[in-house]
Amino acid sequence: MTEIAERPEDLPRLLVERLIARDADGLALLYEEDAVMALPGGEIASGRTAIGKAFRAFLETVPFVEPGAQARVLRNGDLAITSTRLPDGTITVEVARQQSDGSWLWVIDHPALYPGSKS
Repeated sequence: MTEIAERPEDLPRLLVERLIARDADGLALLYEEDAVMALPGGEIASGRTAIGKAFRAFLETVPFVEPGAQARVLRNGDLAITSTRLPDGTITVEVARQQSDGSWLWVIDHPALYPGSKS
């Protein structure tokens, strides 16, 4: 069974673990079914299936993923902002929402995961 995020702080850790494992399907499960993710060139991946496809493409082009430094999570009720500074200085920003079962999933993601991206 795939580990779930019991708190919003778990999401970045789970993301890194699944990136290292090259698990695109597991990465997609960190997002709500109708989540959106910014992609390079101004494109948007809408929905968990499209996000999984974007991760598969990313993992095919990047041989190694170096984790960044997670910022303190800012939480308000069932919403939270997560953010990470990547080793190259890029900052990611994500919005998470608590689910009815108490777990957390991302609903909006601006990952800037692609090297040299200006998305």
